Formats: sequence, structure tokens, C-alpha cells
Amino acid sequence: MEGKKKVLEGGQVMDGSDIMELVENKEVFSKYVDHKFKELDVDNDGKLSVKELQPAVADIGVALGLPPKGSSSDSDHIYSEVLNEFTHGKEEKVSKSEFKEVLSDILIGMAAGLKRDPIVILRIDGEELHEYISSPAFETDMVLIFSETATPNATMCDHIVKALQKLGVDQGLPPISDSWVMSNIVEPALELCTQDCSNDQQLISSQEIFLEELKKVLEKIVERLREQPVIVAHTENTYDGSAIKTLLANKFETDKVLNAVLEDIPRDKNGRLSKEYLRLALDSLAPSAGLPPYGAIAEMDKVTDEVFKMVDADDGKLVKEEDFKKLLLEILGSMMLQLEGNPVSVSTNSVVHEPLADPTSFLQTAS
Repeated sequence: MEGKKKVLEGGQVMDGSDIMELVENKEVFSKYVDHKFKELDVDNDGKLSVKELQPAVADIGVALGLPPKGSSSDSDHIYSEVLNEFTHGKEEKVSKSEFKEVLSDILIGMAAGLKRDPIVILRIDGEELHEYISSPAFETDMVLIFSETATPNATMCDHIVKALQKLGVDQGLPPISDSWVMSNIVEPALELCTQDCSNDQQLISSQEIFLEELKKVLEKIVERLREQPVIVAHTENTYDGSAIKTLLANKFETDKVLNAVLEDIPRDKNGRLSKEYLRLALDSLAPSAGLPPYGAIAEMDKVTDEVFKMVDADDGKLVKEEDFKKLLLEILGSMMLQLEGNPVSVSTNSVVHEPLADPTSFLQTAS
């Protein structure tokens, strides 16, 4: 379907450049830390508790354009990782120097992540949807959807709902899986077909009638979006093995990453490592290899599971450090080949229900 490029080009891209400007200016960053620490240290004891750190974690998310905590498993993982970095996984208080050091690392890391996988903030106000339903692509797409979803004895409303489920931000429609969007934007428009079908539950009789009624509903959705625009945080990424290839091509960087990962892996008295820690090790080096954490993306989990099965990585045997490294390299190489042959493309669209702040406002508090 057409329309995606235009919709995404109209969005505001969060690529991490504002964050890097802040961190690289030592004087401004120090003032920023002083201001932020004082603001967070509610009990004025010179340290920050987990509770006092929570607003900082939330503010970082807002600054990056992430949807609110609880909206997306991907963004929730980032929020959790941010807090764990501050506290090292323990409920201990954090000093100002620790806060500054960790905050710098986190912001640099998140800026790098955004540079690799930018977040696009879309304001969906009905204009793109209006253009789409007025374009030649609309009828072609809807005829295809009608042929795919047509079922005997289905009502007009059934078919229209199925068609709406096939559309999304690419065509200028916010995700209808969001309950607020469904109740405030979609359901009022669906009342049109409900009224038409209320007396006899009109069965769909032709493709032409379907197109005509669907267009009425979409035009009503356009009206609703003009009255109540919807803000959507959009991300998309394709895992094609190229980041793994780049890492493996640099032996010095590969050795550096592997050595850093192995520092935290437990050993037995003979210095051997259990293969049961291979998944933990892979998760630790995932950012360097351009991979998501295990459990974040089902399609990528399937690739990982297949590779682990192929190299017998889950048998729990003890191996020497060099053999553990070789296994990790074999896993990475196999994942690279699998992804080169069958790339995994993932996109997410999360409705931002909180008022969208200026994305750089959190970073300008020290100015």
C-alpha cells in the first residue's frame, strides 16, 4: 500500500542529536546535573532513592519521545534498563557523582540507539487519510482487502471493521487496537454503518457497495481526527545481519566486546563456563551486534532459538573460555546468515496519551 513515506516524512524524528550536544558540553552538562539532582532529591539527604529516581527515568522517556510507561513492551524494557543502570539492580541510594556518571552513559547509549533506530513522532490529523481515500491506490487496496476478507453471511459492518484493521499509520489511520482511538475516533464513525444495518443487518451484496460504505466511514474518521488529532510514536527496524557483519569484521572490537561480556559470566573452580550462560552472554552483546534483547521481538526469538538448537548451545555442558567464545562467534555468524537470507522487519505504533512536551525541554533545563 502507498502512503507510508509521506506520512513518516511529516513526523518529527528523534535521532539523539540533542542529547549528544548536551553531554559533550561539560560545563552545561554539569549545570544540568546539579539542577536535576537538586530537583529530584526531595528529602535533601544528598542521595537519590529508587522512588526519587523514577521521575528522572520518566523524563528521559519523554525527552526521547517514548510512549508512557506501560504503553509498549519495547519502551518499558528501556525504562527498566535505565533504572537498573542507576541502581545497579539494587535498591540503594545514588550519590550525585554516581548519578552524573550513569546519566552520561545512559544518555550517550540512548542517543546511539536513537541514531540507529530513530523514533518518529506523528501527528495524525486526518489530512493523510483524506489524501489516501482520494487517491487511485485506495480503490485498488480495498478491492484486494475485500477479496481477502469476504465471508458468507457477513454484514457490511463486519467487512468495514476488517478493512479498518488492515489500515494503519501508513495510510493516516492511528492504531485502532488502542482503546481510546477505538472509542473516540472509530466507533462514532462506525455508527454510520450500524444505522444502515440496524433494521435488517444488511448483508454485503457487492464490492461496489462495500467501497461506497467504507469511504463514508473513513470520511467520518477524517472529521473526527481533524477535531481530535492523535499523536503516535512510530518506530521501525529491519534486522538483516548487517550490524553483526560489521562487528565481526573488526577483530579488535569483537575481542573487546567478548572479553567485556565474559567478565560477568560465572566460572567453576577450573575456570570453565556453563553453556547455559550463552543466552545471557548473547543478550549482553546484543547492542553491539544490533540485536534486540531476547523476549522483545518474537520473530527474532525464533531465529535465536533455531541457531541455539543448531549448535547445541542449550545442553548445559561446561566448556573452556576459548570454546565459549567460539560458540558465541558461531551463534553470531549463524544468526547473520539467517538474517541476510530472511531479514526480520518490525514496526511499532504507540498512541501517546500524555500531552506531548517539547522533546528537547528536558534537556534544556540547564541552559
